[in-house]
Amino acid sequence: MQDQLKKLFPSFSNELIKDIKENQVIKNFSSGEVIMRTGQYIKNTVLVSKGTIKVYREDIDGGEFFMYYLQPGQACALSMVCSVNSEKSQFMAKVVDDAELIMVPLALMDKWMMQHRTWYEFVIGSYRNRFEEVLEVIDSIAFRAMDERLEFYLKRQVEACGCKELKLSHQEIGSDLNTSREVISRLLKKMEQRGLVVLSRNQIEILM
Repeated sequence: MQDQLKKLFPSFSNELIKDIKENQVIKNFSSGEVIMRTGQYIKNTVLVSKGTIKVYREDIDGGEFFMYYLQPGQACALSMVCSVNSEKSQFMAKVVDDAELIMVPLALMDKWMMQHRTWYEFVIGSYRNRFEEVLEVIDSIAFRAMDERLEFYLKRQVEACGCKELKLSHQEIGSDLNTSREVISRLLKKMEQRGLVVLSRNQIEILM
């Protein structure tokens, strides 16, 4: 496990990896499982060792708005933020691909921030990366029409999975972008006519 941690988190010092190994709890989750809910108190910092996690906002009516993905070698910056003042989560997190997560007690956060320089740099880097992704989402909402937002969304999905064939339903995309399935279907059809995508049942091949 120590070799695996070093491979996933190459910036971590050997001392930090030893501390993680001594305090971690490994948990496995299946696709579709919710691992963090809005309003939930967070007890652990989450490091992703396998799989993909989708992080999104949920409105009062249960609607979802996609924010970003967490993948192997990344951490849930939100769990780190919530540890500061024992705050409740403002986001939801759901497993997309079967995942293995490394849970580390939040009580160790402050200690490791002072004790391990590589942990401090990793936490700050995680904050920065997530903040930049959220800014991209805000820019997309504020300054782009829905067709541009859809293209932006599809490109992010391609980057996340490292593939050109996306197994997504029009309803799922509509939920992630907080719009209707009909709007997404119409826009995807226009994209297909422009030669940007190829549509089939619950799958979209990206050509752009």
